Amino acid sequence: MFTFFKSDPIQSWFRAVAATGDDTMIRFAKVSERRAELEWIKVSHAEFDGIGGFADILRGQGVEVEELPKNERIQEASWWPFLKSLPKHFASRRASQEILKWKDLGRERRRLSDEALPDPVRAWHVFSEEETESLKKRARALGVSLNAVLLKMLDGAVRKDLQNEKAVIPWMVPVNLRGPLRRERDTQNHSSYLSIKVTAEGGSGEVQREINDKLSTGEHWANWKSYALGAVIPACLKRKIVRKGRATAEWNLGVFSNLGVWDLEDGVQDPERQGGWLFVAPVLRFLPFSAGVVTFQGRLSMTVQAHPDLTTSQEVVEQWLGDWRASMLGEIQEGISIVSCQ
Repeated sequence: MFTFFKSDPIQSWFRAVAATGDDTMIRFAKVSERRAELEWIKVSHAEFDGIGGFADILRGQGVEVEELPKNERIQEASWWPFLKSLPKHFASRRASQEILKWKDLGRERRRLSDEALPDPVRAWHVFSEEETESLKKRARALGVSLNAVLLKMLDGAVRKDLQNEKAVIPWMVPVNLRGPLRRERDTQNHSSYLSIKVTAEGGSGEVQREINDKLSTGEHWANWKSYALGAVIPACLKRKIVRKGRATAEWNLGVFSNLGVWDLEDGVQDPERQGGWLFVAPVLRFLPFSAGVVTFQGRLSMTVQAHPDLTTSQEVVEQWLGDWRASMLGEIQEGISIVSCQ
């Protein structure tokens, strides 16, 4: 059984976001030893989700990408999770936003309302195939998904720049609905999200339990159906909701998105197409931090970027990326130490 949506419940919301002046482009870049500079490819989130955008780019470059990844962990769509989630849509968010204020991260002067936003600052890293495989092994040894480890280490890298470093941080984590959900075009938006709350003290096991609990309660379907019902909301009212930061069921500090593993069966033989790929979701005024992960041909990449209203400092995002990378490499060393002691 599956649910078929002809119209796109996500598209009108991203158009509303764009109308308020925010950049809604998903960014991708090919990392090649032959080219020093990156050429970022932009894909509109109103037309694609991350998986769809990446597939469209690869297909356009002649890479054979057949069936897109399906999510085997999610159940069929239900309205019950949405009904249970209704109180969250009307709850005050002021308390969470007050607790989770950022420190002064350095940014240019406040822009006039009609000034265009500067390009977000971002930083990235691509692990080797050996490092990527070691990270997967470490996650398996911990009994968790690699996503849980990545999110926990990311959380630790950025929380030092919050005024309250011990606060519980809510992270938006997109969920691929392909499988139970079908659209006319396989590259259209098929993504909902979970709000995963990460504590300062807990480990990746706690993050994994939070992810499992949210999936079991159907939070992803609740959020998808809230957007589907939003089709009846006029565009002018959508823009007002976006400006008030109420376009999601609850407030999140940032987004962590993993496009999964793209180890194409026949590999990529053309040297111009070999190497790592980078990916990162848009940053918005109400979602000012974004971290993206994708594994292409055995190499995992991590990219972070910040909304200009959060920071315009390249040094800040490079520090976040550096701390995140160091934490992941530390997990590899921890796994090696455990094995050597056995």
